[in-house]
Amino acid sequence: MESSPKPAKKLPAWVRWPRATFWLQAAACAVVGWSVMHGGGVRIAPPAVPSQSAAGTATLATAGAPGATPAPARLASASPLVDAEVALSRIDIIVARNDTLERIFRRLKLDLSDLASLRSVPGVREALDSLRPGEALRVTHKDGSLYGLERRLNETQTLRVSRDPASGLKADVLQNPLESRTRSVHGVIDSSLFEAVAAAGAHDQTAVNLADIFGWDIDFVLDVRQGDTFIVTYPEYYRDGVYVRDGPIEAAEFVNQGREFRAVRYTDPEGGSHYYTPEGKSLHKAFLRAPVEFTRVSSRFNSTRHHPILNLIRAHKGVDYAAPMGTPVRAAGDGRVRFAGRKGGYGNVVEIEHSASVVTVYGHLSRFAKLTHVGAHVTQGVVIAYVGMTGLATGPHLHYEYRVNGVFKNPQTVLLPGANPIEARWREDFLAKTAPLLGSLEAAPGPMLVSR
Repeated sequence: MESSPKPAKKLPAWVRWPRATFWLQAAACAVVGWSVMHGGGVRIAPPAVPSQSAAGTATLATAGAPGATPAPARLASASPLVDAEVALSRIDIIVARNDTLERIFRRLKLDLSDLASLRSVPGVREALDSLRPGEALRVTHKDGSLYGLERRLNETQTLRVSRDPASGLKADVLQNPLESRTRSVHGVIDSSLFEAVAAAGAHDQTAVNLADIFGWDIDFVLDVRQGDTFIVTYPEYYRDGVYVRDGPIEAAEFVNQGREFRAVRYTDPEGGSHYYTPEGKSLHKAFLRAPVEFTRVSSRFNSTRHHPILNLIRAHKGVDYAAPMGTPVRAAGDGRVRFAGRKGGYGNVVEIEHSASVVTVYGHLSRFAKLTHVGAHVTQGVVIAYVGMTGLATGPHLHYEYRVNGVFKNPQTVLLPGANPIEARWREDFLAKTAPLLGSLEAAPGPMLVSR
């Protein structure tokens, strides 16, 4: 019988190591031995740490902010060589509803004595007492002691609070001026004004502004046709090279079904800004053509209309604008509310007296605005109520009437009284300032031209 094979002899661990590892360890031992023999020591350097700012940064969505989830603080590890006095923590805070500076200090466990000192700094209390939900604050602190606070006051100003080693907390208002770039765009209507403005490279706000300027003369829902053209000159505002918003339109031209309309913005010596024709006639009318944003006209002014509910021929002495439930209804002109309540087939209705002769009526409302009551004075464009379907209505819409001396007029075609033209004393200044703006309309030769 054959004998069993003898088990292999187990080799020492240093023999079983991979050859490369063996030689590396051997070299290290040689280095240590040489250093000891020559009276030196081995200094093992710590691993390299990427360069970081001494101040850490954290983002905190404060309790109560809708959809906000507090994020853990991300503080940069300060190097041991950095003075502990400058190892500050920086936290970005999103202000929640009903937040106050005191509540924020307590939530962050900041020293309330610093808050008292902060409030005593001239101009700071007024700038921090009215916090707006959703805005951002930046707080810098060390172990609960406030070292800095920043809040953007408006587009061009930032409040910055800092701690001075000698005098304590101090505040400065930093100026961040916006850069203005004048732009001219030319577009052609294919399907809608908004799509044409976007195709020309401009923003939605410019389309809204364009409709507001010519809204007394052009119904941008019913009157705009394919092939209509526009030219607009306006400023774009930038901060540090980043787009912020569009400025007001300075000059505009709109050609609607072959009719040319032009407008230019003029700021008079007293600071009032309005739009005029090149001749100085005001584009502002005493009444809006349509007092609600609507999807379509569901029923026009008609003396022989068949009533859909009463099933009889009954004159329709106004215009029905179909719009979603709750759409804001605006006062067509300045005036006084003479009736606000329930009235027969009108349902909830508001009547506004604009002069001794003109009255406008708004029917089928779902509810009234908070300040709408008998005797209240309203200005053109202010929200007075909301679209509904009260009274004799088959769906949500606004029934709008325009009466002159008790006689019903068609709101879509009635001649609306205009505002006063440019004052004679300012006419020379008007012509001088508006000439280059009107010239920009002549200089835009092709569609989608952009000049900066």
